[in-house]
Amino acid sequence: MKSTFSRILYGGDYNPNQWPKEIWEKDMEYFKDARINSATINVFSWAKIQPSEEEYYFDELDEIVEMLSKENYDIVLATSTGAMPAWLYKKYPEVARTDYEGRHHKFGQRHNACPNSPVFQKYAKALAEQLAKRYGDNEHVKCWHISNEYGGECYCENCEKAFRVWLKNKYGTIEAVNKAWNLEFWGHTVYDWDEIVLPNVLGDGMENGKDTAFAGLSVDYRRFMSESMLNNYKMERDVIRQYDKETPITTNLMGTYKLLDYFKWAKEMDIVSWDNYPAYNTPWSLTAMTHDLMRGLKDSPFMLMEQTPSQQNWQPYNSLKKPGQMRAQSLQTVAHGADTIQFFQLRRSVGGCEKFHGAVIGHVGTTDTRVFREVKQLGEELERLSAFTLGSVNKAEVGIVFDWDNYWALEYTSGPTQDLTYVEQIHQYYKFFYDKNISVNMIPFDADFSKYKVVVAPVLYMVKEGMKEALEKFVENGGVLITTFMSGLVDQSDNVYLGGYPGPLREMAGVWVEEIDALAPEQMNTVTFADGTEVSCNLLCDVMHLEGAECLATYATDFYAGTPAVTKNQFGKGYTYYVGTNMNGNGIAKVLDMAVAQAGVSSVIQEETELEVTCRKADDCTYYFVVNFKDKEIEVPSCFVGCTDLLTGEVAVSGKMMKKYDVMIFSMPN
Repeated sequence: MKSTFSRILYGGDYNPNQWPKEIWEKDMEYFKDARINSATINVFSWAKIQPSEEEYYFDELDEIVEMLSKENYDIVLATSTGAMPAWLYKKYPEVARTDYEGRHHKFGQRHNACPNSPVFQKYAKALAEQLAKRYGDNEHVKCWHISNEYGGECYCENCEKAFRVWLKNKYGTIEAVNKAWNLEFWGHTVYDWDEIVLPNVLGDGMENGKDTAFAGLSVDYRRFMSESMLNNYKMERDVIRQYDKETPITTNLMGTYKLLDYFKWAKEMDIVSWDNYPAYNTPWSLTAMTHDLMRGLKDSPFMLMEQTPSQQNWQPYNSLKKPGQMRAQSLQTVAHGADTIQFFQLRRSVGGCEKFHGAVIGHVGTTDTRVFREVKQLGEELERLSAFTLGSVNKAEVGIVFDWDNYWALEYTSGPTQDLTYVEQIHQYYKFFYDKNISVNMIPFDADFSKYKVVVAPVLYMVKEGMKEALEKFVENGGVLITTFMSGLVDQSDNVYLGGYPGPLREMAGVWVEEIDALAPEQMNTVTFADGTEVSCNLLCDVMHLEGAECLATYATDFYAGTPAVTKNQFGKGYTYYVGTNMNGNGIAKVLDMAVAQAGVSSVIQEETELEVTCRKADDCTYYFVVNFKDKEIEVPSCFVGCTDLLTGEVAVSGKMMKKYDVMIFSMPN
């Protein structure tokens, strides 16, 4: 596969406009020493570039672009539309957002524009056009970066009017809307489009912002708001394309961020980029899963647009990254498909709410720091890796379904428990494969399932049109499907499938779920497998009956003791495993061990190890990334003995021990 870039981009967010020019010169020396080769500029400069409605000022940005070009930097050029200038609010207050509580905002913060404001669209498009005209032919601009971390919601009159138009296009008639949202409930039938109001706290949204009286309405509004912001992105992208036909265009995503349907966004992006900010206690498996999700959006290498070289400032507890941790985290990112490593930020700000956010150059203003030395070491290693990993890709035999519609609908559901969260459920299943070093692709609901031996679809609450048929075809042809409680319950409008749970999946699963028991946090049950193994379970328990499936495990207590908790059903040439309760890790592993063995799925290496081992495949060889994230030393797997570590040039010997945060990369011919 041809890489988007000619070298691994290494750099990050740079704001020389915040500093006097003598600092610029020092920065060029410092960054060159650290092997930094790229800079993301102009992210929040709208007010500087356009000081008034009719006036543009490019002198300073011209100097920054000229300086970076002269130093042979790869420039990631942002459009600055992530935060509006004060004059725009002052003259056109309707550009501001109205929040969930119905409050219309004033000038401040960022993510602050109503996405459906014609005024915002006019001036954002004009700014992007000015930038594209001016810099579109600069060969050092290697990527366009539109806006910044799109997110949030708006509930203003602009959005209400636009939402009604969106609904007309989607449903055609008001009768279809009433049916889709089941508005007979609570006597909510509407007879005209202007009777539809937005689902915030003033309407059918509930005060906590998490619940709603009509999930069909609220899910549709999430779809609409995601598309509204995507239309803003497309607007800027399209005007840039008028002047620059080739340079890739992106915007920085945020992993499992709930409010935007990233699979739809990725279809409009040339390359996916994202910002990785795990907390001090984020499991490494969750970070790996999120990388795999970002790679899975386009099933291709991605950009890491932001991470911190040391610590964040906005989380509750902003721990320092320990020696070696930033390097290990960065190389884990490359292992899972990144072709860039970029930081926020290159120089630490002197003021504002992010002044204590980590940076390559700290407030001390020198390179005599632990952070800079680690950044430099990584820069030297990435220079060497550019000759190897660019153009290589990640392959997998296992696909895990991640669907934003399902995410929204599941967490809007009123009952049976408030403790059920989508990402946590997905991660529980991902972690099994991570611990076994089995490669995974995170896939959309409409993926080509035939590419995989195993498809995992936990809490597949919403089964949209065509998915039943696609999953049945996958299993009939020999695939292995794993699904769980809270699956197959509703259609795309959050209306329940009648005829028994799990709805469209019932025949394929070979079970009928009669009831769903919710366990309070202090309550537990036990699942007993056929071989006598016992594991704990909590949260939810399906009370189900066999309809052709084989019972693999039963509940041990409560009135449904002895009834099926885990089942397996042959359907055509393949099998469907149904997990009816929230088992602990040992229980999930027991089921997935069976499924993996049945499907013939193999680990990256055959040897068991507690190290994370990930691989990227090139045409002629495979690159194995070996990382120790454990609090102990672990021996290098024997299959790598005699291989040369691409990072150090050393040959791995028998008995070689890896300390925490040690990384080794090996190449083996295909």
